[in-house]
Amino acid sequence: MTLYVINPNSSQQVTDGLEQALSPLDTWGHPIRCLTLKEGPPGIETQAHIDSVIAPTLRLACSLHDATGFVVACFSDPGVKDLRAETSLPVLGIREAAISTALTLGERFGIIAIREGSIPRHLAAVDQMGLSDRLAADRALDLGVPELADESRTLERLLSTAQRLRDDDRAEVLILGCAGMAHYRTRVEAATGLPTIDPTQAAAAMALGRISLCQSHKPEVHHA
Repeated sequence: MTLYVINPNSSQQVTDGLEQALSPLDTWGHPIRCLTLKEGPPGIETQAHIDSVIAPTLRLACSLHDATGFVVACFSDPGVKDLRAETSLPVLGIREAAISTALTLGERFGIIAIREGSIPRHLAAVDQMGLSDRLAADRALDLGVPELADESRTLERLLSTAQRLRDDDRAEVLILGCAGMAHYRTRVEAATGLPTIDPTQAAAAMALGRISLCQSHKPEVHHA
């Protein structure tokens, strides 16, 4: 029985980064498998991209009959509500999990987005959660998902953006606003001295807790 982490873009490099980032959770003893949605775009950066991956993500998830739960590893949380309607197993979106985790680590959190166009979607999601007063700021790297593979440039922009969120915006917690940033978390945390959340790690840890407690959004249905 397996917790499946679905990367809804087609970048295997992103999926490989997720596997690396989730390796500390192997000590929990529950199998975790990361999958790439081959039908997805190379990166999910627009509303059209988000809309296009919902149906194939649902099809893939519903075909995984040994699943104990699901994590949708895209910061836009595409198809999370739809998948929850289809299963009683735990379903976690990484944005929702990251923001929820940030609330336990500080009063004000800052989000590092990939592009400026992502920020309005983030702000709307934070507002929908009733947490706009806890958001310090949302700042963009101005890099697309495939460009995150350029490690030196990405790390330079991550650190400068993180420092602005800390020094100018008074953020107390940082959230990496894309699954493709997973393996940069510890370096950002070390450079800024702020707790830094990789959203896929946050969601997977939360999912494992739900699995262990046999708890889901449909509590009337019990699963092993």
